[in-house]
Amino acid sequence: MASLVRWFWIPEWQIAPGRSSRQHLIAFPACNLVVEPDTVGLAGPSTRSSHRDLTGTGWAVGALLRPAAVPSFAEDPAAIRDRYQPMELTALHDRVSQAMNGSSDQATRHRLAVDAFADWLIETVPAPTRDALLANAMAELIDSDPDVLRVEDAAALLNVSARTLQRLARRYVGLPPLMMIRRRRLQEAAERLRTDPSMNLAAVAADLGYTDHAHLANEFRSVLGLTLSTYRQQVSPAAQSLE
Repeated sequence: MASLVRWFWIPEWQIAPGRSSRQHLIAFPACNLVVEPDTVGLAGPSTRSSHRDLTGTGWAVGALLRPAAVPSFAEDPAAIRDRYQPMELTALHDRVSQAMNGSSDQATRHRLAVDAFADWLIETVPAPTRDALLANAMAELIDSDPDVLRVEDAAALLNVSARTLQRLARRYVGLPPLMMIRRRRLQEAAERLRTDPSMNLAAVAADLGYTDHAHLANEFRSVLGLTLSTYRQQVSPAAQSLE
């Protein structure tokens, strides 16, 4: 299972009649397989922020897939970038739905739902190939090593060519490795601002390998849909105290 799923996630909600709750999403550049009360869907790798309006009562059980699992559900993951594609996976839906509807205790139903999801994946997805495991290693390296600023950096650490990484990313992720690196840098910039909203933006840009503050600001706005100053205002303690 560790080679197939990075983690499972389970939101539940109950919104008053006539109201809705808009959830802003900044997803990882990876695929999510999601079970909902009336469907199963595959969310492709994201290149931008998005949102979803929640109404009524509902739940979802999602698995953030590692690259090795992706070909079992998407022959060409690039074709579902920024899309949510319905999947005909009746057995998975039935097992997870039964778990989510079978107990009044939240911790119990979450545990049972994850167990059901994991068991189905183990039964359904073939054992990862050597290339699939290398794709996992590529994604893990890019996500975790702040010193990886170029595709060549990742290739050297994995002892493969940059062309090999391009091929693996196309087959198992659906995004070029450079886009994966850029997304990780943006996520790290956002995390630093959440930790310390007063942090010097020029210093953040330099640490993350951007040419200057303007480069970081332009990429932040184009991908996440927010300016750096707007995001910093939203996460600052002063702004939070007014909410």
